[in-house]
Amino acid sequence: MVELQYPFDSAYIMKKRRSLRKALLADGSARIKKNIAVLGGSTTNDIVSIMELFLLDQGIEPTFYQSEYAQYWQDAMFPGEELISFKPDIVFIHTTNRNITAFPKVTDSREAVNDLLAGEFDRFRKMWDALSSRFGCPIIQNNFELPLFRLMGNKDSSDYRGRERFITRLNERFYDHADETPNFYINDINYIAASYGLEKWSNPMYWNMYKYALCFEAIPELAFNTANIIKSVFGKNKKALALDLDNTLWGGVVGDDGVEHIQIGQETGVAQSYYEFQSYLKAQRELGVMLTVCSKNDEENAVAGLNHPEGALRPDDFIIIKANWENKDRNIAETAQQLNILPDSIVFVDDNPAERAIVRSQLPGVCAPEMDSVENYIRTLDRSGFFDITTFSDDDLKRNEMYKANAERAAQQAAFENYSDYLLSLEMDAVIDDFTPMYIQRITQLSNKSNQFNVTTKRYTAAEMEAVFESSEYIRLYGKLIDKFGDNGVVSVVIGKKDGVVLNMELWLMSCRVLKRDMEFAMLDTLVDKCREQGIKTIRGYYYPTAKNKMVKELYGTFGFEKISEDDEGNTVWELPVENYEKKCSVIRIHGNEAL
Repeated sequence: MVELQYPFDSAYIMKKRRSLRKALLADGSARIKKNIAVLGGSTTNDIVSIMELFLLDQGIEPTFYQSEYAQYWQDAMFPGEELISFKPDIVFIHTTNRNITAFPKVTDSREAVNDLLAGEFDRFRKMWDALSSRFGCPIIQNNFELPLFRLMGNKDSSDYRGRERFITRLNERFYDHADETPNFYINDINYIAASYGLEKWSNPMYWNMYKYALCFEAIPELAFNTANIIKSVFGKNKKALALDLDNTLWGGVVGDDGVEHIQIGQETGVAQSYYEFQSYLKAQRELGVMLTVCSKNDEENAVAGLNHPEGALRPDDFIIIKANWENKDRNIAETAQQLNILPDSIVFVDDNPAERAIVRSQLPGVCAPEMDSVENYIRTLDRSGFFDITTFSDDDLKRNEMYKANAERAAQQAAFENYSDYLLSLEMDAVIDDFTPMYIQRITQLSNKSNQFNVTTKRYTAAEMEAVFESSEYIRLYGKLIDKFGDNGVVSVVIGKKDGVVLNMELWLMSCRVLKRDMEFAMLDTLVDKCREQGIKTIRGYYYPTAKNKMVKELYGTFGFEKISEDDEGNTVWELPVENYEKKCSVIRIHGNEAL
């Protein structure tokens, strides 16, 4: 919904929240359902109602539990039956600097201030530990915005007794905890408040009158920032940028003006703005965001512009360059197909409002943010939260190289008439074995990201995946695929729970970037071997249809399973006896964890 994309009109959202909610619920979108507990140190009703809008827009249908006013600590430490039975999928602790119980006095010693800091942090840490132990779900914790006043003036930031320094030090303790603790995330209201304007954000009237710790008008900013963390935790981030060129990556039209006259570099303010935007995109690429070009241009001119000596980006920074005269929605759809991702995983960046409107209408899931002037390009993309990071693995760092290697594989495939010969030519090796600690983070991340090749679309938090890893009740496999073009990383995860001599499959997923490489058969071959080793006689598979996983509707059938049931909603159950199973993969050499 365009009204909920950054930069949004906060006043409009607050005024039209009911009609926006009604339109979102009526749009027919498929959404995952999640229970979200909001434990507030101030009034949270309006925050929750606006957060619901952003989550619905991002593919999540939330049900909320709210603590009573300022009862966040009591609910966390001594939860009532309502919260316990609610079984939250995520807990959001909305506290602010008004919930700090004590600040240093100017008469305090350094030791007394250190004790005060340790006590304040310990109060929160005990709360986090209690929530994690009871619910085992992700926790989002606000950091603290800076104080509205500085009792000591400028020295408040440096003196050990200053409130500003105390808050800064307490925030640092929170950050260290987040850095060391999986499934714990900081909601950076310190940044949001500073960006919004601290004096407006912390207007004391709203606290004194309504017990709001921020001004009413800023609620959409807070709700949007929190929703971005939640959608990232549950695998709803975007994956790629489709970038226009003329007046988007540089000033001017390269085909008309010539490469020497486009604006990029350090010579003028406008040229520098385009250079800074390219530099920002290059940094996004390093984080694993896939860069593609979608431009109405001759390819020769496009490549020449990207090779401008003053530019930050080069043609090699892009996985796919579509510079032609086709409609841009068609090019984006083809880009998604080539990358084996869905179009709604792509963000379209174009200075032309007409092109943005066409793409939105033809590809409703594709975001096309308003790009009003080059000076605001970075802010618009950055604050939109399309790629908000909650987990970050080595595979994210290598994503662009992996997809580029896929393009090379596709080019080689064209040279073979026999597909089996092509697969053999890739010289593929796979490490397929029980989970290993070094890949738990990536395995968890994959379970929350993969939609198309995922028979149950079951999601796991880090704590839940750790529990599976440590339990003897499961047979677990991860698959890592390497070929002559490079390392694809961890691309497949299989989890089955043992029930006597039957293995019930809870998860079977694979990254779409290795489709049609026989990796699914390599995983099955290894799974059957593990079942035989542990006395399992039958593997029972389940398929639960979603809007995105139709490609694996008959996966178990292709494996040789027999369908034993199907209900009116299309949920199916399949069975495979392992006794007479014969291996199906002959093009991948399979190794165990010792190969690492």
